[in-house]
Amino acid sequence: MKAVCGKAFTRVLERHGWKLLRMKGSHDVYAKEGSVVRLSVPVHGNKPMRKGLLSFFLKMAGFSQKDLG
Repeated sequence: MKAVCGKAFTRVLERHGWKLLRMKGSHDVYAKEGSVVRLSVPVHGNKPMRKGLLSFFLKMAGFSQKDLG
């Protein structure tokens, strides 16, 4: 699986229609209209997210690894 930082993942979310609801500390909270799913994405500079967390976010957002770019 490709290593992705939180900042890059938030750009992928926004390209697919997810909207930033709020920022709390170092986490950005995203939602999509018509969905009850909320994603709290850690944005810690350019530090890559761990593989398990990234796969969880992909599953919850309905993405595949191809959507990462």
